[in-house]
Amino acid sequence: MAKEELIQFEGLVTEILPDARYRVQLDAGHEIVAYTAGKMKKNRIKTLAGDRVTIEMSPYDLEKGRLIFRHKDERPSTGAPRGAPPRGGQFRRR
Repeated sequence: MAKEELIQFEGLVTEILPDARYRVQLDAGHEIVAYTAGKMKKNRIKTLAGDRVTIEMSPYDLEKGRLIFRHKDERPSTGAPRGAPPRGGQFRRR
């Protein structure tokens, strides 16, 4: 028996909930609860409120979904500029 097709939506994370769950406002206007996919946990991809994400949902339950991708944002980072030496001085600890 073939696995059912999953539906993909894009949305915006509005709230971070316990147990690696997120409240996501879909572009279609619905609000759902999504959990982090295993590959995102494995690769330590962090998701914050305000991030654009892609959600995978089963056609049988349209209230829950799996967060499978976090889109890069265009806002500038608050870190050091490119080419700057690492913080902490001249010497590295061993």
